[in-house]
Amino acid sequence: MAFTLNDPLPLRGLTLRNRLIMAPMQQYMGTSEAFAGAHHIEHYSQRAKHVGLVILESTAISSNGRLWGNDIGIFTDQHVEPLKKITDAIHTNQTPVFIQLSHGGRKSSPEVTKTLVAPSAVAYDDHYGTPESLTVAGIEQIVEEYRLAAKRSIAAGFDGIEIHAAHGFLLHQFLSPLSNTRLDAYGGTSENRTRFLREVLFAIRREVGNNYPIIIRISATDYYEGGLTPIEWARMLKPLESELDAIHISTGGNIPVQPSDVYNAYQLPHAAAIKQHFNIPIIAVGKIYTRSLANRILEDQLADGIAIGRPLLDNPDYAEHLLIRP
Repeated sequence: MAFTLNDPLPLRGLTLRNRLIMAPMQQYMGTSEAFAGAHHIEHYSQRAKHVGLVILESTAISSNGRLWGNDIGIFTDQHVEPLKKITDAIHTNQTPVFIQLSHGGRKSSPEVTKTLVAPSAVAYDDHYGTPESLTVAGIEQIVEEYRLAAKRSIAAGFDGIEIHAAHGFLLHQFLSPLSNTRLDAYGGTSENRTRFLREVLFAIRREVGNNYPIIIRISATDYYEGGLTPIEWARMLKPLESELDAIHISTGGNIPVQPSDVYNAYQLPHAAAIKQHFNIPIIAVGKIYTRSLANRILEDQLADGIAIGRPLLDNPDYAEHLLIRP
């Protein structure tokens, strides 16, 4: 069955009123302690009027895993109240909001990171430096931090969770053989490299229950030989499909290599390739800025939802333009 942007999209116990999603876009307006503020309330509430779903910007689950020195976090109970003000403001538009939970790993901000950690002692670049390889105890601690972040996410009023496993951050680092050279149960085979993600996902699922939506954002390709590909992602995520409610597909970020060309819907071929293997919704993102292009993608069943970011930064009402005008 073919759909358009205006058709609803079911995600477990939730139904989005349309298939247009506000992608997570960093605001760089958090305090030094990673608290959200008045800017976030105004920014998100203004842009929640027409989209089917808002995904909040990357939110740190650990004080040692913040992506930037001015990001926001959810690693203490004190972070809940400021985030609740954001979700309350978004909900006045009858729009659901998910939180994107992240840990930077070897790409955590040097400005605020005490100990840089990763699956292996392999540096992203000279700016970040060489991380320490996580011990099993260290992995278990981070899994617990994800669980606590999920618990706080419910208290803060979020309607679902997006697990950030893209753009070269910690979960992505474990999944890719370019950054994971471990020889223990967390490295080597696809199954082993997926173990950390599996433990994080199951910990979150146990905390939030069976009716709460959990989606995942991934980078479908590392843009480098020997890195992740859509086929490898399908192999790793297919056993987890019953615990997930959508896959949000981006690309790159795990090594300092950029795509050779960035054109309209440039990431769509990767989303379409992954979609062939799954029954849960696939969310496409990446310069899909017109209604005609978005509807063609949905009608051709190359993806099930469309996420946009940058146009909404410039124009809070851009979603109305896509949903109403031809």
